[in-house]
Amino acid sequence: MSQSLSSLARLTLRQLRQVASELGVTLYSRKTKDELVSAIGRRQGGVAIAEPELATELPPLADTRVVFLPRDPQWAYVFWEISEADRQEAFKVGATQLCLRVADVTGLSGGSSHPHTMQEVPVDSHATEWYLPVPLSDRDYRVELGYRRNGGGWISLAYSAVARVPALHPSEQILDQFVPFSLDTPAAPVAPIAPAASDTGLHERLYQTATVGWRRLGRGSEAFHELEESGESGGLNASGAGVWASGRSESGSGVVAPRQRAFWLVADAELIVYGATDPSARLTIGGEEVPLSSDGTFRIQVPFRDGQQIYPIEAVAADGEQKRNITLHFDRRTPEDNSNPSDQAVAEWF
Repeated sequence: MSQSLSSLARLTLRQLRQVASELGVTLYSRKTKDELVSAIGRRQGGVAIAEPELATELPPLADTRVVFLPRDPQWAYVFWEISEADRQEAFKVGATQLCLRVADVTGLSGGSSHPHTMQEVPVDSHATEWYLPVPLSDRDYRVELGYRRNGGGWISLAYSAVARVPALHPSEQILDQFVPFSLDTPAAPVAPIAPAASDTGLHERLYQTATVGWRRLGRGSEAFHELEESGESGGLNASGAGVWASGRSESGSGVVAPRQRAFWLVADAELIVYGATDPSARLTIGGEEVPLSSDGTFRIQVPFRDGQQIYPIEAVAADGEQKRNITLHFDRRTPEDNSNPSDQAVAEWF
């Protein structure tokens, strides 16, 4: 029996979509509430409410499609559109419940999935979007849209593209690929960097040692050694060196036999220059073009020798209309160098 327009206006959007589906109103999931009331009224022979001129009816979908978009490591967003032809055909063969099937396809191809990983989620028959919980993060998933058949069975409508769900925690691997670069001479190829070990605070301690010129004196033997090293001990000797050294004093000089050993040390520094710009831009350092990665980032590793190093960096847009530049100036000094490589180590008596 036909319903009056006033009674239709009191229905919820979901109820109106249900009525529109039963009456065969096309594209009812895309219509607003006023548009649904008007379309249902026309179907039932009532007086239709005039629709806005811009609310022209779109042509029916030719294909059914579903899109799977990971939102975070625990949730994904899925939206879909079902063509009217596919919907009617599914109802003819006994479709009852609209469902989404989520399958783990990590490392697989050809449309296959890992066994026992498929999860089926019933959704509202009038819905066009849904949030899905993700079983495991850092995996590849594919979503299948379809209907459960009356009496058992499955009617498949469409598959989504495969998408990667991000990991819950940052990766423990470092996959930086350095680009050898030098303004002076070509640098030797740089070996891949091994995964970083667990942080022990070494970098911070080295930084503090290199930057703090004056330290607070320690207590007890620490203060004694610091005074000795700074020349403020007033002629005192450290407990482990000098005349009063245990086993090395005048009385014990004939007891400990002298030893011989070849000792060596090498140390140097390198400079890493990194940044990012538009992926289509042209980047130069000192007039020499530097390749960009697919996301527009760059990272170069260069020698850091004594003296000044100036790196003028410039990025030019693909059409040449825009430019950005920055100049980096570095200065290295080595006030003391008593090092030697292992192949130049000389045996010494001590």
